[in-house]
Amino acid sequence: MATQATPLFLSQAETDDFLEPESCIEVTREAYTDRGNGGDAAPRLSLRRDEPAGKLDSYFALLPREQIMGGYVYAAGFTSGGPWFLTPLFDAHTGEPLALIDGGGMNAIKTAASGAVGIDALARTDAETLALFGSGGQAAAQLQCASVVRDLTDVRVYSPTPENRESFASQFDDQLDATVTAVDSPDAALDSAGIVITATRSDEPVFDGERLEPGTHITAMGQYSPYSRELDVETVARARYVPDLRARASQDAGSFLAAKDAGTVTDAHIHAELGDVLAEKTPGRTDDDQITVFDSGGTGIETVAVANMLYQRAQAAGVGQELTMEPLTY
Repeated sequence: MATQATPLFLSQAETDDFLEPESCIEVTREAYTDRGNGGDAAPRLSLRRDEPAGKLDSYFALLPREQIMGGYVYAAGFTSGGPWFLTPLFDAHTGEPLALIDGGGMNAIKTAASGAVGIDALARTDAETLALFGSGGQAAAQLQCASVVRDLTDVRVYSPTPENRESFASQFDDQLDATVTAVDSPDAALDSAGIVITATRSDEPVFDGERLEPGTHITAMGQYSPYSRELDVETVARARYVPDLRARASQDAGSFLAAKDAGTVTDAHIHAELGDVLAEKTPGRTDDDQITVFDSGGTGIETVAVANMLYQRAQAAGVGQELTMEPLTY
């Protein structure tokens, strides 16, 4: 039995070059499949206070195929701003700590990777028009990852501030093969869209679910609070609803909880977890007219997957600072 461990501390500067979207999507897909085949994960635990304002959040996962476990701990607010992200990674067989990663640099891309996995599992294979709600860093990462799993030809960006959406569209129109344009209303974004991504900070629904055309897929990831929602009751009720974790849907998936409170859906409306679809235990989309929703509020699954990839690449590249830790002794 090991009497001492030497986990690697990895800074953002040491891991940034390892975070290309294709690799993040690949390991995230494998991790959700692992979850569907018996891996363990728990929804977010959140501790909050008002004076001074701030929070401490955590979530974890154990992936048996890779024999790896870990998660996220992050703090925000209080007197130091933030948020600050720490990602511990452990050997699931021995419990030995392997790495401690400054996780701020991976936050956007690992969340976007799970969104892309949801698109690939649930959207029509011929979907090529995307409506994007949001124009911040997470919207950018979501668009980059979505363009990996679908051959996008037309992207329409809507956010309430014209200069933000126009600047965002101009940037990505230069970067992507697709035509990326800013539009001045949610309805204009939704027109003929096969994929919809919501990546906003809105507490209220960002589009009218009655405007969704048959066959649309929606990935919602901007809110994870029982009191906030990006999707309206109509969208949830019309959709084949797939959350990242079933338990999270009943805890902090505000869009689902609002539809449930309105009496339009029950817990039986939860079709399956994403991992169940990927592990082929439950079918995802079964016809081209179905509306599907992937509700992505953030889990330890994608976190551990991407963190493990960073750890392995850091080892191969010889980067990182070795720490020294002693196990508990009695």
